Amino acid sequence: MDSKIKSLFQKAKEASYLAYSPYSNFKVGAAILTKNERVITGCNVENASYGATICAERVAICKALSEGEIDFIALTVFVQSETVFPPCGICRQFMAEFSDDMIVVYGNDDIIHETNIKSLLPETFRL
Repeated sequence: MDSKIKSLFQKAKEASYLAYSPYSNFKVGAAILTKNERVITGCNVENASYGATICAERVAICKALSEGEIDFIALTVFVQSETVFPPCGICRQFMAEFSDDMIVVYGNDDIIHETNIKSLLPETFRL
């Protein structure tokens, strides 16, 4: 993992501390690197109506879009958990909407996986 991605992963870790997760206590942070070299972070936000919960990955992407960024290089995800999970299916499809080759890194303090969106979602749904 190069230094730029390591730094991005650290930003995701920092964002995880801002997560609003009173129901699961599963804190997740994400950081996205844009082609304009901007770093934009997000954290998961839960809701009592669980379907209204939004993952950290989608928060970061929505923040980036709302700030005029649409071209993404990499997305990192930090989970405050002993078990590491890749982004969920909804987040994978959401990421694929904006990039065919985005680097995706996810993990915790001990385990880090580096992949890309094509590997995570090989048959992307497209209209």
